[in-house]
Parts: sequence; C-alpha cells; structure tokens
Amino acid sequence: MTVTDYDYVDTDRQFAEVVSALRNAEAYAVDTEFHRERTYYPRVALVQLKWDDRLVIVDPLAVDLAPFAAVLDGPGVAVMHAAAQDLEVLDRACETGPTVLFDTQVAAGFVGMRSPSLAALHERLLGQRLPKGDRLTDWLRRPLETRQLDYAASDVRHLLEIRERLAEQLADRGRLDWTAAECEQLRVRGRAMRAPDDAWLKIKETRHLRGKARGVARAVAAWRERVAIENDIPPRFVLSDLGVVAVSQRAPTTADELRKIRGVEDRHAKGVQGEALLDAVQIGLSDGSPPHQGANGRRDQASLRPAASLLSAWLAQHAADLDLDPALLGTRADLEALLRGDESRLSSGWRADLAGQPIKRLVAGDASLAFEKGGGLVLEERSRLPIEPT
Repeated sequence: MTVTDYDYVDTDRQFAEVVSALRNAEAYAVDTEFHRERTYYPRVALVQLKWDDRLVIVDPLAVDLAPFAAVLDGPGVAVMHAAAQDLEVLDRACETGPTVLFDTQVAAGFVGMRSPSLAALHERLLGQRLPKGDRLTDWLRRPLETRQLDYAASDVRHLLEIRERLAEQLADRGRLDWTAAECEQLRVRGRAMRAPDDAWLKIKETRHLRGKARGVARAVAAWRERVAIENDIPPRFVLSDLGVVAVSQRAPTTADELRKIRGVEDRHAKGVQGEALLDAVQIGLSDGSPPHQGANGRRDQASLRPAASLLSAWLAQHAADLDLDPALLGTRADLEALLRGDESRLSSGWRADLAGQPIKRLVAGDASLAFEKGGGLVLEERSRLPIEPT
C-alpha cells in the first residue's frame, strides 16, 4: 500500500522488486527499527530504504530479508547514521554487511560536530526539523500506525542529501580519506562477534578488581555471556552485573556460599546452573595469567593518572583546534592504552600523525606541555633549560 511519499513492502514479491532496483544504485540510505530488551540478539521490526527518488519501508515480520544480501554485497554505498547496531541487525538478518559504509555521525565528527543526533544534522545541514516520535514505541506491533511509519520514513528521507553536504565539507578540509578509513573500521567491527572472554570488560565495576578476583570476573562473565547467547536472552537475565562482581570478590566454592552472596538468587545456586557457575569460579581461580595486565613492565594504572589527566586536557583542546569531535580523535581509554604500550587507536593512521606521535615524544622527554596566556595548553619542543630560582 502507498502512504504519502513511501511504499510499504510486506510481500516477498514486492521486496524482490526493491532488491532488483537497488542493485544498480550508487548509494542507498538504510535504517532499521528493532527491539532487544528481552533478547540477546536484536529482533528487527522495520527496514527503511531510500535511493534515487524512492523510499520504502520493509516489514521483516512479513518479508524474508535474506535476498537483501545481494544489495549489501554489491558496489553501492550504504549510507547510515550511527550504524553500529544497524550493522548487527543486518548481519543477523542477511548474514552479511555492506561492502562500503558512509556513517553520517562519523563523518560529522570530522567537521567538528560532537556525535550529533540525526535530528541535529537535519537542523544544521538542511535547516529542517525531524518529526518527533515516541522513543518507546512498539515497532513489533501490527498494524503500525501512520504516525509510526511517517517517523520511520523520516530517518532515511534526507540521509543521502546529508551525505552530499558532509562530503563537500570533508573534501574542502581534505578529510574524505580519514572518514573513509574510520567508516571502514566501523563496518568491519560491525560484523565481529564479541568474544565471551572479553565480556567482563563491559562491566564497569570489574576494572577495580585485582589478582584472582579479576580472573574470576572474566570466567564468570564469559559463562554468563555463553548462557545468554545459547538462550537468546540479555546477559543480565542470567546473572546481574552486581552478581558477577560479588561472586568474583567472594570466590565461593559451594552452593551454600553462593546463596549468601549479594546479587545471587536461589536459581543461580542450585542445580545445573549453580554447578556451572561454581565451575566458572574455579576456572577463574586457576587462571595463572590475570587478564588485561601490562606486558614489558608496563606501569601500574595509578602511575598513569597524572600524565593521562594532563594529556586528556591537551587532546580535547587539540581536537577543538582541529575542528574534530574530541571522542573521534581519542578517548581517555585510547590515551591510557598508548601510555601503557597497549594497542591503541592513537598508534596508527591519521590519529598517530595528529596526536599519537606528539604524545610519544612528550612521554620520551623530547617535548613539553606549557600553559599559554589564554589558559590553553601548547605542546612544544623541550628546551631542557632549567629554571633558576630567584
């Protein structure tokens, strides 16, 4: 059925026509609506597509999305906004991702906008306001109301025009290559499954654990992640973050000890689940190599804080001077990884040229940071001339 300026596609025959038309598109805008509140994997509810003068909304509850893989694998540029989760949705539905990605949020960061919303891009670049939608709307409900469909369509209606405006500004600044490289990293990352052994890093409180407790946290969080994947439920439905941290600190060896721990319910302590959780604790205790420790005598985290704090201030100012989104240039985590000698985004590519190499010179003692009259920081050659007391 046709509603305003878009088509609602709810048959495989209609969708086959869309796929056939999209195969030859130089670029196409794509967005998805999905839910994942009660599942591990996102459950796709709508797919919105715009190319040339056509805009369609695809109902994946009625249509098999698998044929869309032919478009994603084709030469067309997929234009998306804040694409990370949409890439996961498409990969799950089509078992592939786009060959080329242009993320408008990433691109906007290279012209000085700080992780802008799609609405902010419409206002700044097009002078338009996006219609307000219900953030908590139920996209899986059928039939969808016209206001829901109108809101969904607005997410892609002008996305190709926004890409053109951003590309013009990026070309003027010589930053098209930087944007392409960053979008490619996002595209590749979007297909990578999170390793269960890394799940503990997503729990903020585990960063403060030390020694064996850290190993237990990694093993218990990995067990929780695997159970969540197997049952397609959120990890918190298996065991809360509080439970993971508390179990890691107490390292129980029996079901009775497990029951007494905060964040652990009776269902966690009994039967097969309780045995599996205790097994995970033992695996963590027996791990002889505490995770995420520095190699080559890397400095303790506490010793990095003074340098990291000062350099974070310089990095933020440097990004502003370059008219870059500071988070795009480098986060504090990127900075601390560089100081530890770990793999860091600041170690390669355009980031290394703009910030990584100067920071390394500072740490090596070949450069210094100084305060300017206006209160800003400047990274400069070190004179090595001592200041004589007066």
